[in-house]
Amino acid sequence: MDFSSPTFWIVAGIIFTALVFDYLNGFHDAANSIATVVSTRVLTPGKAVLWAAFFNFAAAFGFGVGVAKTIGKDMIKLEYVTQEVILAGLLGDRPPFLQRAATRV
Repeated sequence: MDFSSPTFWIVAGIIFTALVFDYLNGFHDAANSIATVVSTRVLTPGKAVLWAAFFNFAAAFGFGVGVAKTIGKDMIKLEYVTQEVILAGLLGDRPPFLQRAATRV
């Protein structure tokens, strides 16, 4: 592996950006998934977090990616997907906390 290659650093930057995006996006997904059961007092916040964590894990590893494959089938042409397109997609969507801040101005 050539660490001095520009391609290596571009791919590493895209992977890092994707991980940061997923981490920040996960805050909002987790809050949305447990808000109803906590606000209606069906579960306590601690039990709701455990409940959501268990079922997110079970769904990810127990049921596979059949739905994602069905939805994504023939949606894009893979020959147009480049490193630049992936990076633009990751950077083009601001996290929700930045969207709210921009609308207050």
